[in-house]
Amino acid sequence: MPVPVLPAKQPRAPLPPTVAADAGRTFPDDCSLGESIRLRWTALVEDLRLPEQRQTLMLVAALAVMLMFSYWPGLIRAKESWNNPQYSHGWLVPLFSLVMLFWWRQPTRPVSFSARIVGLSLLVASLAMRLFVARYRIITVDMYTFVPALAGAVLLGGGWSMFRWAWAPVAFLIFMYPLPDEATRYLLGPLQTLATMVSTYAIQTLGVDAIREGNQIVVGERHLGVVDACSGLRMLTIFIALSVAIVMLGELTWYENLVILGSAIPIALAVNAIRITLTSVMYTIDPDLAEKIFHDWAGYFMMPLALGMLYLVQKVLTSLFVPEETAVATVAPITGLKVPGLRPAGVIPRGPSAAGNRHVPGVGLAEAMPLPGQIPPAGRTIPATERGQ
Repeated sequence: MPVPVLPAKQPRAPLPPTVAADAGRTFPDDCSLGESIRLRWTALVEDLRLPEQRQTLMLVAALAVMLMFSYWPGLIRAKESWNNPQYSHGWLVPLFSLVMLFWWRQPTRPVSFSARIVGLSLLVASLAMRLFVARYRIITVDMYTFVPALAGAVLLGGGWSMFRWAWAPVAFLIFMYPLPDEATRYLLGPLQTLATMVSTYAIQTLGVDAIREGNQIVVGERHLGVVDACSGLRMLTIFIALSVAIVMLGELTWYENLVILGSAIPIALAVNAIRITLTSVMYTIDPDLAEKIFHDWAGYFMMPLALGMLYLVQKVLTSLFVPEETAVATVAPITGLKVPGLRPAGVIPRGPSAAGNRHVPGVGLAEAMPLPGQIPPAGRTIPATERGQ
């Protein structure tokens, strides 16, 4: 019987540079940080040599520069707010966003008509909001509109392909702005009251006599006031921004990200209550030490403690929710269990029916026994084809 001859595969024509760039780019995860930076920088230089990629990046950069020029007074006000200890993390936010844009950058594709419409709509809506709030002199909201305007510039110049990897770093810029004055006033009072109540109950649980009088904790003869700085608002704003950054950096599932973001507020409030509780208890032991260490320096230990709590939350999630592939791979063999029709791997049966046993490919822990109808009678000669020889 003649053997059919398959036609030889024709060599595939090389893709043009624009099409090859559309396929995306991946980088190895097992290389060092310096090597990863070098690979991404080399990829950026190679993309800039392509006219389509270079024009897209230059267009987005030009739109961003024009927006920065238009929003320059608001950016200066945001920078001035970073002198406030409550927003001292603000100068790290734009640096983090720039690093993530560089790290996540991918080649862009041609901009679709829908992307230009949505991007232009975001720009128009942001500028219209600026005109509206300027009439009522709402400075903070005017500053906030820079973020959606920048997202519109990314869509207008880079399309959906750029927006997919750039939207999160752009949205993270919202954390470089201070809270509105109205929000600060509304949050300070309830946070002070909550911190005072929780700390008073915690001090009483430790066996120390304490009562609450407004936003003061009376411990012995001392009246310890929970002032605005001890309300926990500073810890809340910093830790929420840090939790969002952890979600952006970590390759976690959606429910893990949701739990981490949801636990940021309780952890921040709990850490602040722990600080107030320890300071109050220490005042009953050594007031000077409490004033120097627990009151002045305790803030430096709050963030590591909060990160430790967040790490414990993540470990609990990892233990409770195991991926299906990992769960199947980690199932240990059960020894000593007798299952009809199964025998341990590597055990050679003896007796007249031994010749009828067949090894079933793909069975790792046990080999299938032959069915009763498959056991040959004693004395029968099995052909070589049946014996697998």
